[in-house]
Amino acid sequence: MRALRIDGQGGPEVLKLQEVADPTPGPGEVAVRVRAAGLNRADLLQCMGVYPAPPDAPPDIPGLEYAGEVEAVGPRARRFKPGDRVMGITGGGAFAERLVAHEREVMAVPAELSFTAAAAIPEAFITAWDAMVVQGGLSGAQHALIHAVASGVGTAGCQIAAALGANVVGTSRSPDKLERCRRELRLHHGIAVSSGPMFAEAVKAATGGHGADVVLDLAGGEYLPETVEAAAYRGRIVLVGLLAGPMAEVPLGRLMQKRVQLRGTVLRSRPLEEKIEAAQRFEREVLPLFLRGALQPVVDAVHPFTEVGMAFERMSSNQSFGKIVLEWR
Repeated sequence: MRALRIDGQGGPEVLKLQEVADPTPGPGEVAVRVRAAGLNRADLLQCMGVYPAPPDAPPDIPGLEYAGEVEAVGPRARRFKPGDRVMGITGGGAFAERLVAHEREVMAVPAELSFTAAAAIPEAFITAWDAMVVQGGLSGAQHALIHAVASGVGTAGCQIAAALGANVVGTSRSPDKLERCRRELRLHHGIAVSSGPMFAEAVKAATGGHGADVVLDLAGGEYLPETVEAAAYRGRIVLVGLLAGPMAEVPLGRLMQKRVQLRGTVLRSRPLEEKIEAAQRFEREVLPLFLRGALQPVVDAVHPFTEVGMAFERMSSNQSFGKIVLEWR
């Protein structure tokens, strides 16, 4: 099979299209013919040598989410059969024509969705749902703040919060992206953030002085002091990304006074059973919302795997809105 393999360290130029051996499904696993895969910043970090794959994933083939068809099933695998349309998260290996995954970690693709649309769902929507709802406890009539709201995880979180009935506040450096989120994704309040981020007062104004009950924080870095200030009393900040940098000054006094919870989370490096639990809960509680039209994958651009450099260039330019998807053509 063909795969994009990491050959050296650097940018997307180190990804080489090469022939590699087909994977074989083991007990309880399925082999999936990958049709499309979502692009993530973690893939670029892996190419740079600063975000290695977990032990159970191929060390030299990136790719964290996929959509395709089951080609074969391993011993004792009963949940899917060859030909079934599936999607899922994986620790790596999605940038290949085939991969293997545990059948309980795999989700069925809703009949209404194409492979391209399905590939834009797993990483973004499971991350946003797990962070905001499972860990953050977001519910209707609460206030949600989402940083980088026009990103893949941000657009997913915006829709999930709106579907729950929450008041959704989002930040972005682009007023045009904020307007699109309002128009298409039911964002209630958009806050344009320039260098030296100042947004806490705007968040309080958008929430009637209450502040954000749950923050989906993809920024970290210099955003964090303002995020703590923007949080409600007993608010929950769930850190899922570091777009603004890996280091921050934390105003511990305000954190204590407001009884704010600050939690970090990852999805990729979790133990298999935890990823299975996240995928199965998502399949039960969230996938039906796609069938009802309450949620939709947001695809910014589609590139063939042979144009992975162009796809990474699009992502790095920060011009994208939603997910960038790679396809085998």
